[in-house]
Amino acid sequence: MQASKTNALLVIAIAFFCSCSNNDDSSNETDNATKKELAFVKTIGGSKNESAQSITKTSDGGYAILGYVQSSDGDVSNKLNDSFDYWLLKYDQNNTLQWQKTYGGSDDDRGSDIIQTLDGGFAVLGYSKSNDGDVIENSGFNDFWVSKLDASGSVSWEKSFGFSGADNGISIIQTNDGGYLLTGVLDVSASNGEGNSKSISSSKHDGGDYWAIKLNTSGEKQWSQFFGGSFTDTPYDAIQTDDNGYIIVGSSDSDDVDINGNKGSYDFWVIKISNTGSLVWEKSFGGSQTDEARAITKSSDGNYIIVGDTRSDDTDISTNRGGADLWVIKISPTGNLIWEKTFGGSNFDVGRSISKTQDNGFIISGSSRSSNGDLSNNNGQNDAWIAKIDDNANLKWQKTVGGSDIDLANDAIEFNDGSVIVVGESNSANIDIPNNKGFTDLLIFKIK
Repeated sequence: MQASKTNALLVIAIAFFCSCSNNDDSSNETDNATKKELAFVKTIGGSKNESAQSITKTSDGGYAILGYVQSSDGDVSNKLNDSFDYWLLKYDQNNTLQWQKTYGGSDDDRGSDIIQTLDGGFAVLGYSKSNDGDVIENSGFNDFWVSKLDASGSVSWEKSFGFSGADNGISIIQTNDGGYLLTGVLDVSASNGEGNSKSISSSKHDGGDYWAIKLNTSGEKQWSQFFGGSFTDTPYDAIQTDDNGYIIVGSSDSDDVDINGNKGSYDFWVIKISNTGSLVWEKSFGGSQTDEARAITKSSDGNYIIVGDTRSDDTDISTNRGGADLWVIKISPTGNLIWEKTFGGSNFDVGRSISKTQDNGFIISGSSRSSNGDLSNNNGQNDAWIAKIDDNANLKWQKTVGGSDIDLANDAIEFNDGSVIVVGESNSANIDIPNNKGFTDLLIFKIK
């Protein structure tokens, strides 16, 4: 009788253990991580510094990459000096380079974002210090510099926007009316409060502010507006909303003027503006330390997913595993926090981009110094890091790619076959990275 009871308890215990194991997502996620393979890793550049900042899928099944280039040798063609220029590389669906072009003048010009436009061409944004070459004018130090290109990369038109300070273009989207919204940093101190189309008081603004500029299809400015407080406010991404307004995300350490609910130090600062640039609402998310939002995308249920990184472990952040964690939040169209989740290990782990996948999940790119926690391995000082999450922020797989030096992922997109192309920069020449052409190389790799 005693033996029978013991056997029954043993069977129940085994069944319970198996049931728990089958429902444990973390074990499945660990297994899935090992199934993702590197299809290729490429470094491209010359003897100086190159970086990829943005990638966009193209209508022919290929992709285009924008970043910046300093070298005039090695893999770089048709560049005559060692100043920084925008660098655009066009690849076909077989990952073969079709053409490359540089854009800029004799000073420092760095590309930040690229989109394919409705007519099959491209629009590129960044900043420029030049007033020669491809750049017709400069108002002082850095200006927003946007160029509209045709499908072969020839310039259709270019425009500069700025004042006497460091005005940096960061993100561009094509709007529902065929025009464009540019977002970046306006140096309000240097502009003496200029930069708003509307006549409002800007005496309390200082430092750098979010700056939104709306262009028509020909690149003519329709309106511009800046938002922020008396300290540092930096936007990194924007999206158009269903009502033709916009949500802009970034970071802020201000607690005055347009910012009413700072949580401490830098926060995710999210603003909704109307289609004419009026502030509709603003929200801060974060804790007592530094929290910076880098990218936003729409979820399948009509809400929004924002990714960045956090050094906090309080207020809106439920868990922090190390020095900095990749932080993902979901908000409603009115800016209410729906959920939040951190990913990372005991060191510094950050998110830089997010894009939706075919199964309504999300691909996140960033970088990691950790070799524990959510990270399966780390090869050196800093690795490029790619993670896939589902629409409830469950980690489906993740992968780090790099060598013994510093390697970063800045953007990533999924293709129809489920493969992912990732772009960034690399200083390594070992382990996952085949070679290094100079100081920093443009990095491209494919995961399948």
